[in-house]
Amino acid sequence: MTVEEALRGSAIDAREARLLLAFATGLSEAAVAAFPEVPLPAAAESAFGSFIERRRAGEPIAYILGRKEFYSLDLAVTPEVLIPRPETELLVELALRLAPSSVLDLGTGSGAIALAIKKHLPAARVTAVEASAAALEVARRNAVRHALEVELFYGNWFSPVAGRTFDVVVSNPPYVAAGDPHLAGLAHEPAEALVCGRDGLDAIREIARTAPPHLAHGGWLLVEHGLGQEDAVKALFHAAGLEEVQAWPDLAGIPRVTGGRR
Repeated sequence: MTVEEALRGSAIDAREARLLLAFATGLSEAAVAAFPEVPLPAAAESAFGSFIERRRAGEPIAYILGRKEFYSLDLAVTPEVLIPRPETELLVELALRLAPSSVLDLGTGSGAIALAIKKHLPAARVTAVEASAAALEVARRNAVRHALEVELFYGNWFSPVAGRTFDVVVSNPPYVAAGDPHLAGLAHEPAEALVCGRDGLDAIREIARTAPPHLAHGGWLLVEHGLGQEDAVKALFHAAGLEEVQAWPDLAGIPRVTGGRR
């Protein structure tokens, strides 16, 4: 079987097919595109067939490849962590605008947010907390891979950093409501990183309620949320005593991050 025959018979998105074939062969995407007549070694053909079967079954391509780019970082991802989304880059951008000297990332998962902030604010002290030991190990591997010094703690929300304050606290917590029909398309990702309560706001309630003592004077809490949740999240921030509460839209114009200042 040649490269061209493998791609033609994949029956998936052409771009994804090229990515998977490059991964199976060890070639670059450019080489896969440039040499369609090259015959595939048996091992590469078998690996590509396996990848195609997994993709047809709905497994995200990031899990098959074991990596995902986020804010110019090539990150390892596994089924134990949520796949970083482009819309989450807004959270990083907002944090960077504030130029904090200390940052806390709650529910860090793969470490995407914390590591992106550290990369662009190397002088900042960046701390990350994660309640899944398996996810925390992925974050640790990513930190080592990119030589970024981030404090990593195992635990739930603010528990591991009791008594400490930060200039900025960021979080992309679970915010999908239980029973949401969109969950059917997210079956391969960890439910605990997606779903949180009947309205999806249980985690954000807890974060907003407990955040103020962990914010330095003038410090900001920035939280990602879903479509249509901005008013409820603003109300939670106001109830926690935060000021200058506002929401920012992502590139699609959807209010994606709400923030408030102590």
